[in-house]
Amino acid sequence: MSVIEVNNLTKAFHSHKKQPGFSGAIKGLFHRQYEQTLAVNAVSFRIEPGELVGFLGPNGAGKTTTLKMLAGLLYPTSGSAKVLGHTPWERHDDYRRQFALVLGQKNQLWWDLPARESLELNAKIYGIPKALFERTVGEMTELLGVKEKLNINVRELSLGERMKMELIASLLHQPKVLFLDEPTIGLDVISQKTVREFIRRHNAEQKTTIVLTSHYMADIQELCERVIIIDHGKIFFDGKLSEIVDRFADFKLITIQAQSGNLQSLDKLAGYGEVFDKTQTSVRLKVKRDRVITVCKALLDELPVTDIDIQEVPIEDVIRQIFAR
Repeated sequence: MSVIEVNNLTKAFHSHKKQPGFSGAIKGLFHRQYEQTLAVNAVSFRIEPGELVGFLGPNGAGKTTTLKMLAGLLYPTSGSAKVLGHTPWERHDDYRRQFALVLGQKNQLWWDLPARESLELNAKIYGIPKALFERTVGEMTELLGVKEKLNINVRELSLGERMKMELIASLLHQPKVLFLDEPTIGLDVISQKTVREFIRRHNAEQKTTIVLTSHYMADIQELCERVIIIDHGKIFFDGKLSEIVDRFADFKLITIQAQSGNLQSLDKLAGYGEVFDKTQTSVRLKVKRDRVITVCKALLDELPVTDIDIQEVPIEDVIRQIFAR
């Protein structure tokens, strides 16, 4: 049975369209004009127990709105959703005890209190025994490298340290479903890596179902086998991350090396593919996938090649092209 089932989920927002100037303000008092924005438009998908799924899309695509509906913070305009067998926006206590939502730009810890006191409050709310609380906090703070920061006021912690504490607070009650919205936003590369490793380990050990949104492709590549791409409120792609390159990049990158000067006068290079980088000793070509073997054989036979390298297009470039469409 799927942990998350979403069917034709739709969320529309209505905003007042104000005309400019004082006269526009007066007109708006009597004859208001509204425009409708479909933040999420008939979205459907299923997520199985223990899956770690990347939820991708450009700014304004509908990612956060979808997560907020699944967390019960927003009511949908139409459609249905079930998470752990519950309708999220009915906000039953049994459901709220089984999921957690981490928003990278929102704080749930008390700003003027030490992190430990906020964690202790969460433990009281969820009825976590003292011994279990101490063991869980000790293990998580050790893994995230913030054990010495528990008694420091949250406002005095760095962004990376606060984000790690937010993760601990969200996982303290061992939720079965975890929604992560930009958990590494603004973090330095070391903190990003620490958070990613922690999420991967937690998913592997606890079998927690995780939905992750991020604009950092390193997060997605290191953590997610499956991705859902949403754009203008509609699902554009749902499948394995490895399939994106095969489906949306119809070429590979070929790099050839030669001795200095041997490649400068070869105008016929363009006949093998699109030349997008060239130096005295190397040339990089974009070659259609179905021509790679033929082109490589021709390059080795006809040119003074000392080395040849074939690569897939970086996944980040493919995603960027998809968003640009």
